[in-house]
Amino acid sequence: MLAQNPGMTDAKAPFSGRTAWARNLQTPLRMFLRTETGSAAVLLAATVVALVWVNLDARSYESFWHTELSIAAGDHGVALDFRHWINAGLMTFFFFVVGLEARREFDMGELRERRRLMLPVVAGLAGMVVPILIYLLLNAGKETAAGWGTAMSTDTAFALGVLAVVGPRFPAALRVFVLTVTVVDDLVALVVITAVYSEHHVSAPPLLVAIAIFGVVLTLKTVRVRNSPMYFLLGLAVWVGLVNAGVEPIIVGLAMGLLTYAQPPARVDLEHAYRSFRLFRVHPTPEAAREADIRVRRAISPNERLAMLFHPWTSYLIVPLFALANAGVVINGELVSRAVTSPVTLGIVIGSVLGKLIGTVGGTVLVTRLSRGRLRPPVGWAAVAGSGLLMGVGFTVSLLIASLAFTGDTLDEAKFGILSAALLGSVLAWALSRATALLPAPVRDRALLGTAERVVDLAVPVDPDRDHIRGPHQAPITVVEYGDLECPWCHTADDVVRRLLDDCGDVRYVWRHLPIGEVHPNATLAAQACEAAAAQGRFWDMHALLLEYQKELLPMQLVRHAARLGLNVSQFSADLRGNAGAGWVAQDVDSADLSGVSGTPTFFINGLRHHGNFDLDALSAAIRDARRRTELVP
Repeated sequence: MLAQNPGMTDAKAPFSGRTAWARNLQTPLRMFLRTETGSAAVLLAATVVALVWVNLDARSYESFWHTELSIAAGDHGVALDFRHWINAGLMTFFFFVVGLEARREFDMGELRERRRLMLPVVAGLAGMVVPILIYLLLNAGKETAAGWGTAMSTDTAFALGVLAVVGPRFPAALRVFVLTVTVVDDLVALVVITAVYSEHHVSAPPLLVAIAIFGVVLTLKTVRVRNSPMYFLLGLAVWVGLVNAGVEPIIVGLAMGLLTYAQPPARVDLEHAYRSFRLFRVHPTPEAAREADIRVRRAISPNERLAMLFHPWTSYLIVPLFALANAGVVINGELVSRAVTSPVTLGIVIGSVLGKLIGTVGGTVLVTRLSRGRLRPPVGWAAVAGSGLLMGVGFTVSLLIASLAFTGDTLDEAKFGILSAALLGSVLAWALSRATALLPAPVRDRALLGTAERVVDLAVPVDPDRDHIRGPHQAPITVVEYGDLECPWCHTADDVVRRLLDDCGDVRYVWRHLPIGEVHPNATLAAQACEAAAAQGRFWDMHALLLEYQKELLPMQLVRHAARLGLNVSQFSADLRGNAGAGWVAQDVDSADLSGVSGTPTFFINGLRHHGNFDLDALSAAIRDARRRTELVP
């Protein structure tokens, strides 16, 4: 492990808290899902507060949000009311986070295999076009047809929050599928907002200035200049330029997020960070602290660092504030009677719920058929249908477009439709989840998991002629662990692995060396000692012994271990002195680098990286999921 708490001695500690961050190279996606779903309750509470407030005192609600706030420097400045500061200002940060997540998926997630980009793009576009057509059909020839954008969008945060509440039976991969499709949705929605719903009179001078400043940002990003405060100031200048030009400025956030690259921490950067920290521990000076801080920051990609910074703010403050400022609609008998016959309300509800379902499923079917099955959704068709229903939750962006497209009673009808569509889509998704759970197990698994091949994270496949394997060599489930023999967490994980192998007869286990020499100075020699024992057919015996006696890994102690196992000590000592196993260890380390592994223990199950805890329950659940998929894929 890259960092160890000296006070952590209890063997159960890894299961009671967070596991090593180094094992979670792609945790930003998991953190995004956890943060967004956790904030769903806050968002819902803000919506309820807005509805209660406006229905108790509509005048105070509207007067508060129409209060103007001006920020000026000399003769230049920006003057907006509170609602517009939130919609055009704070929501820029929300779309910045969306851009970060889109770039992360493109660089490190499901979309890093470029051919897979086609499916979410087509599904996302179809899931927008069909609702638009339904809305236009119901509003043909009317002025309200201009509000077609209100039916096309999906609220990523709310959709994922609803999925966590109503869809626990859906597979975890559905969250990733929903996220990749809604990223396309958000991209197109922002283009539409900027191109269609900006002010009609665009001022050229500030627009040209904004474009020029953004050109500077592109240049700096191209050469990978890392200076967040500078980018913030440049992005702010572009935002002000677009506001003064009459162009919807929130697209700045999305563009800046998309330009922020993501990559896993490189082991060399982590080693530099660790050395800097050790230097600071010995010489705690301001200079050493600054160097350690710089090294640590360089080890983490800007995308991951900024996502961790902004996710809580956008999820727990900005989006709920947006709901509080925009969800208020006076619900009374008059509004309900108008809404049930209003083409705006009906267009939004039918377009968002039915249109999203037809478009998302239809677009996915189209890509699957045209690719002759080479491109298939990462989940089953019941889960795809569930995603289509969740896409109908178009809360945030739909309210934003409605506030730009409508006023007065029509705006209230649009808000009523947006809230109704979100509620109806959520209820239908829950009903689909419950209905699918009643199916026979084989049918249910196929409907939820599908038969698509997943993106393989393990860069170097298991080779029975080269790798060290425990368990049946032809087992359908393969668990690969990159470990460090001096790492205490690997010792804990080994107990779990032994119990798994005892309980599961269809699992084979592979150990690959990843000695973290900067933290564990004896780990490399211990790995070579295992290879020296392997030359005498006793790899697993030595492996178990060294994990048990991790504080006894000096050369003479390793020789004593060999004698305890009854090995030919002379041959063992000669192999150890001659670094006979160094080449094997180096190959394992190279394969770890190719797979983006920088910490231990890191597990792969059937080629897919296991994220999260490595306790018995977590690994058993991952193995059960892999087993179900193995049974489904021909």
